[in-house]
Amino acid sequence: QVQLLESGGGLAQAGGSLRLSCAASGVINSWWLLGLFRQAPGKEREFVARISWNGGRIDDADSVKGRFTITKDNANTTVYLQMNSMKTEDTAVYYCARSATSTVTTWDYWGQGTQVTVSS
Repeated sequence: QVQLLESGGGLAQAGGSLRLSCAASGVINSWWLLGLFRQAPGKEREFVARISWNGGRIDDADSVKGRFTITKDNANTTVYLQMNSMKTEDTAVYYCARSATSTVTTWDYWGQGTQVTVSS
């Protein structure tokens, strides 16, 4: 059984920063991908960033390039999303998810989500 728990959401001002955490528990292996997604009110869920558990693959969406950085801490089985230069359009519920492999990406486990609100 895999569990993902997000934390670190909250309120930030435009131009400010927040750091999200996604703590993974259960059986973890190096083939995993951990992904961060977000869903704003009235919009579809969208991809933000992802990282392979062995650290060999990192991708992020064009909308966050140069502002958000995804990293991981294997010792604590936690993935972090550092969000800098935040914009009001970053306001959303942020979710982390797991794909068991990086060759065929299927997001099969999801966290409960954490709210991020950016004020102008």
